[in-house]
Amino acid sequence: MSTDNDLPRRFPAQLYRVGEEPDPRFSFANERTFLAWIRTSLAMLAGGVALEALPLEINSILRITVSTGLVALGILSSVYAWWAWYRAERAMRLEHPLPGSFGVAPLTIGLALTGSAIAVALWVS
Repeated sequence: MSTDNDLPRRFPAQLYRVGEEPDPRFSFANERTFLAWIRTSLAMLAGGVALEALPLEINSILRITVSTGLVALGILSSVYAWWAWYRAERAMRLEHPLPGSFGVAPLTIGLALTGSAIAVALWVS
């Protein structure tokens, strides 16, 4: 007979206590999606830092605003990556339909706005 003490410790424990183990291929696909979101987050963080660090001839208030926006998007998308991974893993373990992705639209809008602001600022200067 197996007890909780016999099981390997996994994080987050509350997730792995529910439902059945899904097919590993699905869990690995979910993890790859998580890592793709993390790569996107890192790119936005790096873009925000680079925009502030490079000596571009852009209005300083606009540069700081856009840089801060990119860093904020990077932080928010990394938090969303974790939340989306957790929700999908839980749904698979409980054999529920996979949840929808609500993070794509805000990310797209945020990047479109920051990219447009940078383009306009470079064009005007």
